[in-house]
Amino acid sequence: MDAWVAADLAEAVSPEVLYRDILDHLSIKMRLTVVDIRADDPNDWYLDAKREFRFVSRLINVQSLLTGRIGDFSDQSFMHQSVLPHYQKVIAGRKPAIDFVNTRILGLNVGYDRIVLPQKTNGRPEWLISMTEGRFLVKPIDTNHDLDVSDERITQLLMEGLTSKEIAAEIGMSHRTVEHRLDVLKGRYGARNIVHLVTMLFGNHLRQGRG
Repeated sequence: MDAWVAADLAEAVSPEVLYRDILDHLSIKMRLTVVDIRADDPNDWYLDAKREFRFVSRLINVQSLLTGRIGDFSDQSFMHQSVLPHYQKVIAGRKPAIDFVNTRILGLNVGYDRIVLPQKTNGRPEWLISMTEGRFLVKPIDTNHDLDVSDERITQLLMEGLTSKEIAAEIGMSHRTVEHRLDVLKGRYGARNIVHLVTMLFGNHLRQGRG
């Protein structure tokens, strides 16, 4: 961001000048992409990843995600709802934009922080730099399963960080009953463990909040 602010409008600055000093400092959950936006058709804009995500997921190949021509990406709904409108807003405003994205990609609930820097120019930018940091990537919960009042209370307290023993004391239920209900929920939603269940519940609540 500092390099972008310092850039001269009258000077042709390459995107590399802006990102080269930070590239080696990005965490494994960060990705930096240069977007070539010279084409008139947004479907022909091109994503060139300069630093890929380096974390491993069994749900999706994050390393090969979001590279190449935008029109060739398999989830066009994601592109046209969560990516292109934001890029177009940055292009029109010709200034950086920072936001949190809560969306769905290839059937998965995802959340990530995003900063997009446009080429600093008096005319229309020819490129953007997009840097994202992943927050969560989870399978959506089957919402056909309704939670009863007790399960709602248990899951709410679970997401607040309480242990099963603390939940039992809080809601006046035996520890064994709470653990049994959590086991049922894990089986119902396909969660491998409590941490996985909490992540799925959290992702689902964010998705519902997004509407």
